[in-house]
Amino acid sequence: MQQRCASSAVNLCHKILQPHRVASVWPPPPPPTPPLQPPLQLSLQPPLQPPLCDIFINHRGVDTKRTIVGLLYGHLFRLGLRPFLDTMNMKPGDKLFGKIDPAIRSCKLGVAIFSPNYCNSYFCLHELALLMECKKRVVPIFYDVKPSQLRVVDCGISSAEELERFSWALEEAKYTVGLTFDSLQGDWSGFLNCATDAVIKNLVELEDAN
Repeated sequence: MQQRCASSAVNLCHKILQPHRVASVWPPPPPPTPPLQPPLQLSLQPPLQPPLCDIFINHRGVDTKRTIVGLLYGHLFRLGLRPFLDTMNMKPGDKLFGKIDPAIRSCKLGVAIFSPNYCNSYFCLHELALLMECKKRVVPIFYDVKPSQLRVVDCGISSAEELERFSWALEEAKYTVGLTFDSLQGDWSGFLNCATDAVIKNLVELEDAN
């Protein structure tokens, strides 16, 4: 009974919406002018781009590239993560800031590897400051150096504003819980596993927070 009622109601609606038949008129009236349509609006927003990397590795190459940094990068890459390392993700002709700054801004996590010559590098300090300014979570690794030994040095190439910016970022990192490693007496295999675990745990926490 309900189906019959529904069918009848549908048929009734069709009949109501059908145009009434009228006597034919000659000549027939011209067709109605269609309403003007607004111009098509094209979206100017670019499509969302995936992050350039998961982890940005901030380091001093002369101290670490052939040891801890290269090993950590390889370990993370083999796990299917996307670490950013200048020598691996950049090619001759790339602009340093043109590649590094976007990678920092889009990364999920920063790993700052502090070493004896770290504070002598303008680029190291700039990368660290940008990570902090972008409010990225940073995992500090103190490699053959103690946090108390890290100080910004005025080499005459940075302005007073930059020196203040670098000192602030360095203090933020020094007072963040991190890892320490002695390259002469430490267990390399154990340390790499520990550093990788710290990276993965932080990535998981960041994903859960989002």
